[in-house]
Amino acid sequence: MPEALLVELLTEELPPKSLRALSEAFRDRLVNELVKAGLARQGARAFATPRRLAVLIAEVLPSGKDRETEVAGPPAKAVPQAIAGFAKKHGLAVEALQKRATDKGDVMVARVHVKGLVLDKVLAGLVEEALKALPIPKVMRWGDGEAQFVRPVHGLVMLHGRKVVPGTVLGLKSGNRTRGHRFMGKPEIALAAADDYEKALLDQQVIADFERRRNEIEAALQATAGKEKGSLGEYRDLLDEVTALVEHPSVYVGTFDAAFLAVPQECLILTMRQNQKYFPLFDAAGKLLPKFLIVSNMKVADPRHIVGGNQRVVRPRLEDARFFYDQDRKVRLEARVPQLARVVYHNKLGSQLERVQRIKLLAGKIARELGADVLQTERAAELAKADLLTGMVGEFPELQGVMGRYYALHDGEPGPVADAIAQHYYPRFAGDRLPEGPIACAVALADKLDAIAGLFSIGQHPTGEKDPFGLRRAALGVVRILVENKLRLSLTELARAAFEPFKSQTPVELVNFIYDRFAGYLREQGFSTLQVDAVMSKGPVNLSVVPQQLEAVRVFQSLPEAESLAAANKRVANILRQAEAKGETFANAEVNELVEPAERALHEAIRKASDKAKPLYERGDYTGYLKTFAVLKAPIDAFFDKVMVMVEDEKLRRGRLALLRDLREAMNRVADLSKLAA
Repeated sequence: MPEALLVELLTEELPPKSLRALSEAFRDRLVNELVKAGLARQGARAFATPRRLAVLIAEVLPSGKDRETEVAGPPAKAVPQAIAGFAKKHGLAVEALQKRATDKGDVMVARVHVKGLVLDKVLAGLVEEALKALPIPKVMRWGDGEAQFVRPVHGLVMLHGRKVVPGTVLGLKSGNRTRGHRFMGKPEIALAAADDYEKALLDQQVIADFERRRNEIEAALQATAGKEKGSLGEYRDLLDEVTALVEHPSVYVGTFDAAFLAVPQECLILTMRQNQKYFPLFDAAGKLLPKFLIVSNMKVADPRHIVGGNQRVVRPRLEDARFFYDQDRKVRLEARVPQLARVVYHNKLGSQLERVQRIKLLAGKIARELGADVLQTERAAELAKADLLTGMVGEFPELQGVMGRYYALHDGEPGPVADAIAQHYYPRFAGDRLPEGPIACAVALADKLDAIAGLFSIGQHPTGEKDPFGLRRAALGVVRILVENKLRLSLTELARAAFEPFKSQTPVELVNFIYDRFAGYLREQGFSTLQVDAVMSKGPVNLSVVPQQLEAVRVFQSLPEAESLAAANKRVANILRQAEAKGETFANAEVNELVEPAERALHEAIRKASDKAKPLYERGDYTGYLKTFAVLKAPIDAFFDKVMVMVEDEKLRRGRLALLRDLREAMNRVADLSKLAA
């Protein structure tokens, strides 16, 4: 009968940022291996605390069922010796082999009896294989053995129902003994059965289920913040990390001297969250309060010692932040700019100062196109990287740009300049906010375009999944700034300007690289691949209008005439392409060259529709523009029913090809409608 199977590794403190992923990967891999072995069904629970990884599978058989299976062998045309050897290998006579047809021809097949696997004999090996497959960037060794894992392992539980499954994993023999909470539980617990695992640990102050522990921490944080009349701000990334640091959480309130609030709150927040794993509290306006929440691994009646200890620990951190802030303000940002000459940006692209000079020039050009204040834009670009040389950013690189803004305001720089220094890094990740205002947008675009152009010029293109310089993220940032801020700038001109300092390359590859990111972005917005291809194949230079054009294509596709018109455009495109391949030349159609009533009617219908559609296109009514051409369905159908295009008469042929070219040019300014045809 199937019974529950528990596998647990007792370790030293596991990496908190990857604990959840490790536990889930361990569960999935082990379950898959047991399912393939015919010993279990899908479905299991993962458990993870700072000192353990465990998997509990509800129904596992002690042994699998015997089964019949087919093993493919050599081709049926193989030499007799090869076929005989295959039969002998599987204990069969050659006559017992069967022939099977495959994609690669007939092969010989042996039908063999496979005995079911025994859990006691295979579990240790499957656990070892599952552990080797975990996403661990670096392993370590411990003691005198050869075992390797992300952290030293000191205990192994393999329990099937009430029975210990024998075996050795990472040099440890299996047993049924686990550990309780380090301070509040027993150092050793004997598990009677696999199903007892979660409750037995809970009795010893260990919440083994990661999700349950996380939910309890979150509820306690929210409740405590409410009592303190504060809020938690953005806390979810830290919540996962803290969940991986405790086995039995308790939340306590700490305070710090309100005088530290004179330091920019981003500095205080970062040092509390990153260094101490505290949760800062904020008032209703989002301003930092002189309070923080501590998630402790200890539950005590009187938490004064825990709170006092944490308050003593955080004070020097806050003092460091205040020291850096005070010292940094003694030197103006503009005085730091020349020192960027000593900071290497890339050994083939020069110093940070050289890069700043390129960004300044490019940002100024973009500002002119946007009608922004060019002097302020160039000033922001000049100062944008100066805070890299400050003590605060040296301690906390995450604050680059943020501190530049504070120091710029302290130096008396205009508000838009200071804001652009902070925002030129935006968006830093998917879904991040965008720079606001034309000055910040100009500097942000210049920063990202220079990075892509420069690295492309020395052959540092992203390959496969590798993108060490974040160029895909930079390209998507360019897309989002142009599209979501509705900036009517030519991507071609931006690329050309970005590549000017790098004479060895052309801007075409930069444009194509951004087009690739843009196509993915548009599909994520809900547009189909056909719709995106139809618009992007026109090579749009103003990306900000493309979403409107796609909406127009989506509306066009809903028209009853759309399918027929798309098919007609595909037919027209094929005819013109084949004619050009044969060397045909044709000018605009002249009405006196058209002799058939159907082609004269189509010519007149195109003229009327174009006259109506042109002003709609020019004012950006792309939906109205495409709808206007719905009336062409009937004359197009009549034309193809009654007129032969590629006739012997050169004058007639040239006129009809020209008519089709006029049709294609008139209808396809927004999108290549032929791409919509199935």
